[in-house]
Amino acid sequence: MAKKLATQIVPGITDAELLRPRVFKYLIELTEETPPLGERYEELLRGLIFQAYEIANGDLGPGEPEFLNEIFEYAASYGPMDEFFDDPQISEIMVNGPSQIFIEKNGKLILTDAKYESELQLRFAINHIINPFGRYVNYKHPMVDAHLKDGSRINAVIPPVAQQGSCLSIRRFLKDKLSVQDLIDKEALTQGMADFVSVCVAARMNVIVAGNTSSGKTTFLNILARSIPDHERIVTIEDSVELQMMQTHKVSLEARPPDYNGEGQVTIRDLVKNSLRMRPDRIVVGEIRGGEALDMLQAMNTGHDGSMTTVHSNSPRDTLSRLETMTLMAGFELPVVAIRKQISAALDLIVYLTRFPDGTRKVTQISEVGGMESDVIILTDIFLFQQNGTSPDGKPLGQFRPTGLRPMFSPQLEAMGYRLDRQMFMAK
Repeated sequence: MAKKLATQIVPGITDAELLRPRVFKYLIELTEETPPLGERYEELLRGLIFQAYEIANGDLGPGEPEFLNEIFEYAASYGPMDEFFDDPQISEIMVNGPSQIFIEKNGKLILTDAKYESELQLRFAINHIINPFGRYVNYKHPMVDAHLKDGSRINAVIPPVAQQGSCLSIRRFLKDKLSVQDLIDKEALTQGMADFVSVCVAARMNVIVAGNTSSGKTTFLNILARSIPDHERIVTIEDSVELQMMQTHKVSLEARPPDYNGEGQVTIRDLVKNSLRMRPDRIVVGEIRGGEALDMLQAMNTGHDGSMTTVHSNSPRDTLSRLETMTLMAGFELPVVAIRKQISAALDLIVYLTRFPDGTRKVTQISEVGGMESDVIILTDIFLFQQNGTSPDGKPLGQFRPTGLRPMFSPQLEAMGYRLDRQMFMAK
């Protein structure tokens, strides 16, 4: 690359304003070819900046160090979104091209006044975020998923895939941990619903937390996991570590994407398979999206009771359909009926969360998976949120109610010493 660019050298440029765009042009080309990745990110980036300066035939004399440092500060910066990282109430930052930045604050989407001055600045910001973690985006690799050290999730898409300019989504990992009481205070569920699911977790029921986008699935899974007894050995498996287990005996496993050369990938499925050799009492998977669903079901069916995971879906019934589809993604030609038998035997409970248009999040269904009837899985609602209207500010109005049906596994709970008040399940 350097030799090719050298043919474009012009007489020494002594004006910083004329030199700056040329350095940026060559810097982009150099970082496209050799991204500055990993722990030496800053050192490598400074080296590429100096190389771009030389190719541009810069000749600023005593002003050279200050100029090079200015280029570095520009390239190694979050840019205008930096201000949003200090606000603990901001849960998501969404950049739709250089001129539009949204944030989600207290559950509401807000269009900010912040803007990037150019696509170039935004591209530098994206790579500044992901390069230290060995990730990069360029023309050949226009999409990337990554995460920050604090667990915040990053997704970036650049042109030509993103037509309006580079897009960046950051789902922040907030340090303030919510409790069950916080959710009750926010009217996300009732005390009776919270008691029920907590007992189910403690009694080693297999639970799936499902919901639509940004409904709080991982947060709720984190809260549920606090009901696991401290003496049990827990293995957690995630794309990026977000689960904060309070128990003493826990092992956290994290998937790894391919490196710069496309090697070294470790998938969720690899980790689920490996976890079975680690003598876990429980396996907790942050989210299942593919063939690992089969391995998770097999684990639940072979003595690893009390395991939990999350699934993105549109309803409890759709959760079962998603599990079928993901199980088939494992590559085995299994009959659908056989898959459904696996699901019905493995799962005990689906807790479904909904994020409403105004940003409100609620547990809208708690459903028991109750075996098979013919070739259909029986799904029985135990608790529901019954919406009967919407307030002027868009908040869903309604009430939580039990359906009047006790779960079929109630005798199993009682046999383990967990007695639930029958009134909890009485329809009102």
